[in-house]
Amino acid sequence: MMQSSLPRLAGIALAGAALLAAGSAFAQQKLVPEQSEIVFVSKQMGVPVEGRFKKFDAQVAFDPAKPATSKVAFTVDTGSATLGVKETDAELPKPVWFNVPKFPQATFHSSAIKALGAGKYEVAGKLSIKGAAQDVVVPVTLTQSGAITTAAGSFAIKRLAFKIGENEWADTSMVADEVQVKFKLALTGVPKL
Repeated sequence: MMQSSLPRLAGIALAGAALLAAGSAFAQQKLVPEQSEIVFVSKQMGVPVEGRFKKFDAQVAFDPAKPATSKVAFTVDTGSATLGVKETDAELPKPVWFNVPKFPQATFHSSAIKALGAGKYEVAGKLSIKGAAQDVVVPVTLTQSGAITTAAGSFAIKRLAFKIGENEWADTSMVADEVQVKFKLALTGVPKL
């Protein structure tokens, strides 16, 4: 009885080692902040205005051979939003905009990743900003250069769905409801595409 369980135990140990090896490959996928950016573009009185978040992080477990089992989680410090104008930047953390004291982070958690071919993917998930959550589908293009994999894309959100710009700022003739979010995320440790 003891001898017949040895091969099974060896198989379990090998399977466990394989899982740990796969997990450690994912654990090595790290965001390279100095080569990454998140930009948002809104229209104020019809004129595009670009802002950015200066502080964000990503937890990535991505295998190009198995995108369906891959996961992405993202956090953005809402207090790091800047439009590059001191007076405007002082308004962004206030309750009518990002309400940073109550909601210091925006998050995205993937629920499905689908390969479309030629380095293009569709990442579905839940985006949460200022206590409101919406399902979004984000198109992502991956490119590799040396040890760096760059994930880039853009998608639109409706700011009012997330209560960004409340009260008098809910008037879309001043600030449009649609906001374009553009990102470029540099990652290390992604397997060869």
